[in-house]
Amino acid sequence: MNAALRQRFGEMAPSSPAAPAPMNVTPAENDLYRLAERAGIAVHWIDAYDQPQVVQDDALRAILAALGLPCDSAEDCRTSLAQLDREHAVGYLPPLLTGVQHQPVQLPAHSRLHGLSCRVELDNGARLTLLISSDLTQPPTLPAIDVPGYHRLLVAGHILTLAIAPQRCYTIADALAEQGRERGWALAVQVYGLRSESLKEARKVYGDGGLGHFGALAELAPMAAQYGAAALAMSPVHAMFAADPGRSSPYSPSSRLFLNPFLIDPAGILGADAQAQVLAEGGAEMIATHERLQQAGLIDWARAAAHRMSLLRRLHALFRTEHADDVKQQAAFAAFQLDGGAALRAHALFEAYSHHLSSQGVPGCCDWRQWGEAGRHPDTPEMQAFAAEHAGEIEFHLFLQWQAARQLAQAQENARQAGMPIGLIADLAVGADNGGSQAWSHQDEIAAGLTVGAPPDRLAPQGQNWGLGAFSPLALRRTGYRGYLAMLRATFAQGGGVRIDHVLGLNRLWLVPQGREADAGAYVAYPQQDMLRLIALESWRHRTVVIGEDLGTVPPGFDTVLDEAGVSGIRVLWFQRDKKGFLPPADWSRQAIAVTTTHDLPTVAGWWSGADLAWRARLGQLDQGLAAAQEQRRQERSQLWQALVQQGWASGPLPEVAPAAVEADDDAALLVSLEDCGIAVDAALDYVAATPAPLAVVPVEDILGLAQQPNLPGMTEPHPNWRRRLPADTSQLFAAYAAKARLERLRRARGGNAKEI
Repeated sequence: MNAALRQRFGEMAPSSPAAPAPMNVTPAENDLYRLAERAGIAVHWIDAYDQPQVVQDDALRAILAALGLPCDSAEDCRTSLAQLDREHAVGYLPPLLTGVQHQPVQLPAHSRLHGLSCRVELDNGARLTLLISSDLTQPPTLPAIDVPGYHRLLVAGHILTLAIAPQRCYTIADALAEQGRERGWALAVQVYGLRSESLKEARKVYGDGGLGHFGALAELAPMAAQYGAAALAMSPVHAMFAADPGRSSPYSPSSRLFLNPFLIDPAGILGADAQAQVLAEGGAEMIATHERLQQAGLIDWARAAAHRMSLLRRLHALFRTEHADDVKQQAAFAAFQLDGGAALRAHALFEAYSHHLSSQGVPGCCDWRQWGEAGRHPDTPEMQAFAAEHAGEIEFHLFLQWQAARQLAQAQENARQAGMPIGLIADLAVGADNGGSQAWSHQDEIAAGLTVGAPPDRLAPQGQNWGLGAFSPLALRRTGYRGYLAMLRATFAQGGGVRIDHVLGLNRLWLVPQGREADAGAYVAYPQQDMLRLIALESWRHRTVVIGEDLGTVPPGFDTVLDEAGVSGIRVLWFQRDKKGFLPPADWSRQAIAVTTTHDLPTVAGWWSGADLAWRARLGQLDQGLAAAQEQRRQERSQLWQALVQQGWASGPLPEVAPAAVEADDDAALLVSLEDCGIAVDAALDYVAATPAPLAVVPVEDILGLAQQPNLPGMTEPHPNWRRRLPADTSQLFAAYAAKARLERLRRARGGNAKEI
């Protein structure tokens, strides 16, 4: 998300301590405020200008109602308060409690379990009989449990899950230590932007048809590993909307539980010849479409993804007919469906029904909230009848998830076999669309009617609404974190690392009532301790490192919390400054990863040339005007050059560069010398590589010296967000000497196997 930009310009944060309440508060308002505070809503907070703010009553009511707490009247408020009280009544225990390995486990104070004997059934099969502490002046406490895992606690007629987590996550240092390394580097890539060029051979047509895929990712991983890369970070690969291929932002998925079928490599299903066969069977028009999309400089999502789906349908039909007797493949497919269970079938049902409505031209085909009573839930009689009648379509979407999972697993295997200690780093989006698959099948866990965003600040005076749904913090506890754990496990299974987008959401999220402006929201607290403990437990179970995107206004003490939990934050070159200028590498964090830039920010060449300023001027985003912005950038460029010279990564006077043209919309149109930018790119990579960070992450755009960034936050047109393709076939991506030299410099600075250039 564009949280990275907020670090520079500031974001409003909750007050600490809370600002005083207004003096003229009525009893009804007291009840409303009391209910809001009990539900974890920050009624009072301090804005970016250090001014106290109070959330409006109508916003509070809308947010509380979305959390399942009616509050239209004083009586409603008291009833909802009583509902919360019942969850803290004597004897009540939630379905899941968390604890830390080797530490006493504190039980809820209101449970009144002091002095009782209990049984703990460990998930390794062992059983323990334990005595709960008897000191009535302290919460009841279990003796320390030394075995991490999901155990069963049986006490006073209750049976609940006891999740005992290691003290911290499996870290980057842990992963690197297995190869005797202390520091590493990673390449970052937008999967959809990878190329697999089209070839014609004996009338057969190959290639990706204008959209990157997991096959290219599997090819890229060992290429990066040859230069000592410890990991390959990728854009989110969550499930999108198969019936609406034009929705392209990887951070606005339908579900974070499943994968994006648009990223399946058609040639990876039954082989390249099978892809060529179904293309030929599609006729001249299909082949022409494939080649036209292949040659395009930008991704045409609506057409390219629809074309990819047509290929996949034909390949699925081929699999059903010509591979029906392949016992091994059929058994693997059946096992995948069994392992996916009801959640996988619900997602396939969502996709199948969306396709059914789309084929009939029904508006709102991909939004279950517009499906009426019959489609309100996967288990309605009407939906079950549809599933029975359209079993073939549902099988197709199950097949897609199977193929996506297989191909992603192959990419991770390629990475590890090539020597990467981490491999793929997945990206977990901050939320999913409220009308999508995950919200449909997990309605009791999602805060329906609320979307995630950010309050007004200097960058966005009206605030930001990202249009993404979020878990209800109250429902998380009530359901034993069922949906949250399913999401974590699905993401952790994607590779050897996970980047959690907007990790500040573990502490609190700015939630906005559906249909309201962003400034009508409020900060809502989340059960940070439980969520971090479950992350640590899943991290070790999958042996997966965890990175948290902590760019923005960090709540007091939250950076320390992340460090202690073994979650690496992110430090971006553009923001590592103080009043004197850019921080020297030695002053960067030893726990957080170091990056030159992110997908939301300018590349090094783009920043150096001012390509981002050209775009922002074109789109009317520069308050001070282009000339003033370019002068400010010249001063910042001078500061960076001075820092590079002081550290020995550059020499001589500041290189002059011609500013990027305002009308430029592609790298080829930029009025900037690649040679001048190349000097800056080389020095910036050296600078970041010299930091003590455990992992230095460099996007492929910086390796190639590209000036355009993947995403310009807050814009959909005319900037081609999430549409840029890399300039060469994956196999030839690093063919240029400059790219090879940069990779080799990273290898020398960060360790890894030698590679001739």
